[in-house]
Amino acid sequence: MDRMPEETHVLYVLECSDGTLYAGYTNNLERRVKAHNDGRGAKYTRARRPVRCIFCERFETKREAMQAEYAFKQLRRGQKIGYMTERGGGKP
Repeated sequence: MDRMPEETHVLYVLECSDGTLYAGYTNNLERRVKAHNDGRGAKYTRARRPVRCIFCERFETKREAMQAEYAFKQLRRGQKIGYMTERGGGKP
């Protein structure tokens, strides 16, 4: 994963061991993915480890990233995959 400046705001998508997707916000992607895999991330991912980051999108502000996260979570799985495919350059 790329090193990012501290002020970077990121929407990230994890693929869980059971094939499900989990989306979240962070300003430190490497640390956040490690937290998920260490069982210190979201309750959802604790029982679905290991997880791997399959997509990230950087934003200028926390507000933009969190709005993108909320909108992403409203999509159905096929739409989420379409979103990630359209922005294919967003892989970590």
